[in-house]
Amino acid sequence: MLQLLVEERMDAANCRFPKPSMQWLLAVFIYLLTWGSPGVHGYFLRSSSRCTLIPRSMALCYDIGYSEMRIPNLLQHETMAEVTQQSSSWLPLLARECHPDARIFLCSLFAPICLDRFIYPCRSLCEAVRNSCAPIMACYGYPWPEILNCNKFPADHNLCISTITDETTWSRRTVPRASCRDCELEEASTAKEILENVCANDFAVKIRISRKNTTSTISAFDLDSKLEVLKHGPLLRVEIHPKLQHWLDLDATCVHNIMRGTDTGVYVIIGEVQNDKVVVNKAYAWHKKNRNLQLAVRRWKHHRCRTESGRRFQKSLLY
Repeated sequence: MLQLLVEERMDAANCRFPKPSMQWLLAVFIYLLTWGSPGVHGYFLRSSSRCTLIPRSMALCYDIGYSEMRIPNLLQHETMAEVTQQSSSWLPLLARECHPDARIFLCSLFAPICLDRFIYPCRSLCEAVRNSCAPIMACYGYPWPEILNCNKFPADHNLCISTITDETTWSRRTVPRASCRDCELEEASTAKEILENVCANDFAVKIRISRKNTTSTISAFDLDSKLEVLKHGPLLRVEIHPKLQHWLDLDATCVHNIMRGTDTGVYVIIGEVQNDKVVVNKAYAWHKKNRNLQLAVRRWKHHRCRTESGRRFQKSLLY
């Protein structure tokens, strides 16, 4: 059987499908003409199936790279109102940036491209998205739904929509993972409060973060090589930068919340070490108007933290 991956090299940076080439359309046309039984995946269209424009109100799939979809869709939604309502419930998951192909996978089901027959997502695409996104759904008490059971989708040797990412490149890079932690920028109410937070955590570092790519569904971030370490606790000096870069790579949600849409910024981050990984608990934006934060950083050098037993000791491990 002809293996046709219905991806036509989508633009991964913009998460868009390009316009299909003539060769691609011809290959699909010939294959569909010679295709036999639809098998268990039900590729044939229902008599009521029709093509319709993807409305702007369907934020999940509008401007995905093609303009028309089939309805009823592959999830058996009969009306556009139902499709729009049901698809909107997945937008928060996409905001968690759990997998770069999550939108493609969902739209292949909610808004299947308008061809002569349905084309399902490949089982491998479903499994890749599920493995990254299901743990995030579990954070909020939602299981991976049965309607997205990956065993229902065709194996990769069938006609199906595969992953859009180059596997060779993908295997070499760290995939930013969403986090269950809803970290946000803190308001520096008083210098005393900031100092207490530093005392209560393992490390505190002033860092500069820059966004490497501004168009991708999943952003990547760089950590400036120059750090100002206020407190390193159990971390060795030589491992602070690589561990913080690892945090930037993995905790996409937390970093995204801290950056608040900016391309670069300076922050004081405070956190702890768990299982040899850094976990950021507090983050403050460093700017001239944030006088409480500046005051706390100046005072930290001579600040003494109070232990639970009431004893006081110096915690200022500085560079």
